[in-house]
Amino acid sequence: MSVTEPIILPDRAGALANYPHARRVGDLIFVSGVSSRRPDNTHAGVTLHRDGAGGVQSVTKDIRLQARAVIENIGVILEAAGATLADVVDCTVFLVDMADYAGFNVVYNTFFDAQTGPTRTTVAVHQLPHPNLLVELKVVAYAPLKP
Repeated sequence: MSVTEPIILPDRAGALANYPHARRVGDLIFVSGVSSRRPDNTHAGVTLHRDGAGGVQSVTKDIRLQARAVIENIGVILEAAGATLADVVDCTVFLVDMADYAGFNVVYNTFFDAQTGPTRTTVAVHQLPHPNLLVELKVVAYAPLKP
């Protein structure tokens, strides 16, 4: 029977339900879906354009900024679990719009390469938990426990 360890980071954006940021099961680390949400519940890669009264007039979303923030957020979670992005072996990408596929890949390719990077699946989804989100990632990392 494997011992499992939840990874919960109190200084990061918390889960929207009862689940950890990640769970270590032996040498594997399963990271929950991660977005560009910051600890203050704002989103990297999102600009709110306000009118004179402070109301939101329009919203600009940038897939490249969101992608970078998502991958960096995953890196922080993995570090807390004793791993790095180099330990990621599988990645699932959830895009709200496949028109963002190329822009996402530009950023993704700065973190991973085909020789050493993870396997990957990319799917289009109808929506994510917040209308400002364009992308969410879920990863599995392999990082042997230190004796």
